[in-house]
Amino acid sequence: MGAEPAVGRQAAARGRNPFDTTGVERGADGIARYRDRPDSLVHMLRTSVERDRDATAVAEVGGERLSFGELWERASRVAGGLRAAGLERGDRAAILLPNGIDWVLAFWGAQLAGVVAVPVNTRFKEAEVDYVISDSGAKHVFVPDGALPDADAVVVDDLGPDDLAAIFYTSGTTGFPKGAMTSHANFLANTENAVRCIGVDRSEGPNLATLINVPLFHVTGCNSQLLVLNELGGRVFILANALDLEGFLRTVSDEGVQMLTSVPAIYHALTRHPQFAETDLDHVRWVSYGGAPIAADAVHKIIDAFPAARVGNGFGLTETSSLTSFLPHEEAVDHADSVGFAMPVVDLALHEPDPETGVGELLVRAQNVVQGYWNKPEATAETFVDGWLHTGDLARIDDDGLLYIVDRAKDMINRGGENVYSIEVESALAGAPGVGDAPQSGGQGAQAGAARRDRLGRPPALSRDARGGPPTAAPRLEGRPRGALRRRASRRTWTGARAAQLQPDRRVLGRGAVEPDRWLASAPRCRYQGRKAVSRSHTADPWRCWSWSGWR
Repeated sequence: MGAEPAVGRQAAARGRNPFDTTGVERGADGIARYRDRPDSLVHMLRTSVERDRDATAVAEVGGERLSFGELWERASRVAGGLRAAGLERGDRAAILLPNGIDWVLAFWGAQLAGVVAVPVNTRFKEAEVDYVISDSGAKHVFVPDGALPDADAVVVDDLGPDDLAAIFYTSGTTGFPKGAMTSHANFLANTENAVRCIGVDRSEGPNLATLINVPLFHVTGCNSQLLVLNELGGRVFILANALDLEGFLRTVSDEGVQMLTSVPAIYHALTRHPQFAETDLDHVRWVSYGGAPIAADAVHKIIDAFPAARVGNGFGLTETSSLTSFLPHEEAVDHADSVGFAMPVVDLALHEPDPETGVGELLVRAQNVVQGYWNKPEATAETFVDGWLHTGDLARIDDDGLLYIVDRAKDMINRGGENVYSIEVESALAGAPGVGDAPQSGGQGAQAGAARRDRLGRPPALSRDARGGPPTAAPRLEGRPRGALRRRASRRTWTGARAAQLQPDRRVLGRGAVEPDRWLASAPRCRYQGRKAVSRSHTADPWRCWSWSGWR
């Protein structure tokens, strides 16, 4: 890539980073970029359509499937419908739809119209949905059970790399979400990152297939699965219900799906499903995971479950259009606590690292870093500084270039004058028998002098995932962290439980924790959806679930 210009902060050494950097050039601004990428998502999709119009592009499990030609034709009519409804180039259209064909047509219809897509988290509360639609200035909202816009086909052919393509609203623990402005160049840098980090041969593209069971309104499902296979000319299968494990296994087997991406909890649930042992999975070649700490023994289980697959751990942010780093198969067991090496066009740095631990705030500079926050000039100025994204994550980078996320800056605990990182505690507990998840949250009760209290004046707590049943009895977890945590970390006995609401990025909401049944009974109806904003099925969804939690 050539030497880095003396511009701004010094990037961390890449160490033994294994990813292909062919065709990567660094600009005068210090940002590394891929050469010869399409000008826009529209150009990218057109190339795939012209390659093979009749090849399957997308299918909804148990429902409709579309060829690339059909996808283009239907999406261009949606684009025409948006224009007929008065939307102009650069206007926003909000997508408040569940996973499925309609979501894909809405997204691509917006792109072909030159309209900015605004995917909306369908699990947001009504006030949050209202805010996203209002803040984005959306002139159209795609809603469930509503007909898609339809008119004579429209295709905008002159979109450029820096044109705004979408606004993804981030989840927050307090306040309202912020809209990450994602350009066509951001999207296309990420699709190239995804291809290179797992080592896909582009010539294989039309023969490849992936299954999406994570939300399309998140950057993983949209940017690192849907768009990657759309570019490669492969098949995308969409699971409408993330917890339809039978449908998951049946589709992977019957359709010969080779590429899987999900959270560790889903793989754990799959391996325990009665049909897992009899399902043909020999053709699965790539299994990626992320979004949660994972223990080395859990990685071993995934490898054993998918013996022909290369496994890997992906890490990213909405602000990096998905992928920031990836831990490849060769490192997956020995460095299970790492999130891997930086993508080929990603530079990493640490802000004010601790001289003893090397831990500092993670900074990211990359072609896939978004343009800023929509309508938030102050937040943009604070977060995007001199070309570097200030992530708010505390991290360290070793001499090999491996990245380790140790905490969110706001979640770090001070115990007796020493720093205790919540992710360190989570990772230790994640390997305990019967523990499905262990996100930090605000707890109850007195811990005099034990830890920094959160913004609501409560000490930290840990959560046990509710999918496996009631909380594990204290004797079962007592002592487990002692061999896994540093001496200074808390080793309190696990005895109690309370409900906690988990955000898609695993941050735990600090307010309004109530019993699941009471919360579901009082869940507000969303006027955009005509139903309760959260259904009972969401209580077991790893992207926003109820967890049993509590320190005593």
